[in-house]
Amino acid sequence: MKAGCSQLKSVVLVLIFNLCFYASYQVSELQVCELCGGTILNDTTVGKLCSSSAGRVDGRCCWTNDNTSDPKHIIGLDLSNCSLTHVEDLQAASTALMIDLSLNPIVNISDSAFQGFTELNYMILPQDIVCPGGNTSWQKVEVKEGNRLCEGQKDTCNQTGQLSINCPENSLCAPYGPGFFECSCADNYHGYKCLREGEFPALQVFGPLGASTVVISILLWVTQRRKAKSL
Repeated sequence: MKAGCSQLKSVVLVLIFNLCFYASYQVSELQVCELCGGTILNDTTVGKLCSSSAGRVDGRCCWTNDNTSDPKHIIGLDLSNCSLTHVEDLQAASTALMIDLSLNPIVNISDSAFQGFTELNYMILPQDIVCPGGNTSWQKVEVKEGNRLCEGQKDTCNQTGQLSINCPENSLCAPYGPGFFECSCADNYHGYKCLREGEFPALQVFGPLGASTVVISILLWVTQRRKAKSL
C-alpha cells in the first residue's frame, strides 16, 4: 500500500511540474503580445494575415483558434511603431509566419534572435536593418516605402532532405530559422557526431535518472511534510 502511495505521489509531482512549465510558457507568450500597447489593426499586413487565416487578435499577436488537432499558437506578431531599439527574446513567437518590426529605431538584430523560427515566411524591418541570416537566406528581399521586406525563408539544407555536407556523417540536416540549421542522427545512429551505430540505450540512460528523480521527490515530500507537522 505504501509503495502504491509513493508512486501516486511521484506521478502527482510530475504532473504539477508539467503544469507549472506550461503555465510559464503561456505567460511568456502573453508577454510577447504585450511588448507595447495597442492591438493589431485590420488594415495592416499582419492584420490581413490574421483575417484571412480566421485567427484571433490578442494585443500585438494573432493566434490560431483552439481545436483539438492543432493547439493555438502565434502565427503573426506586429511590433511596428513600438519604440524598440533592440530585438532580443521573441522565442515565444517562434511559430509566427509573419513578423512586423517596422517604424522602430532598431540599432541592430542579433544573428541568433530568430533561431528556431522555422515557419517564418515574411518580415517587415526598418530599411537599415539586414534580413535575419542575410539576403541569401530569403527568396526575395526588397526595400519599399522605407521598409525592408524579407519574403520566403530559404531552406539552408539541401533540397533532398537526405544527408547533408553541413552535418556530420550519418546525420540529417533540418532548417532551424533564417540562416540556421540543425543536425540529427539518422536512424540506427546515436552518440557524439552520430558515430555510434545501434539503438540508443534509453533504459540505461533514463532509467537511473528517473529513479533518482523519484527518490529526490519523495525525500522532499517527506521533509516538507515533517516541517508542516512540526508547525
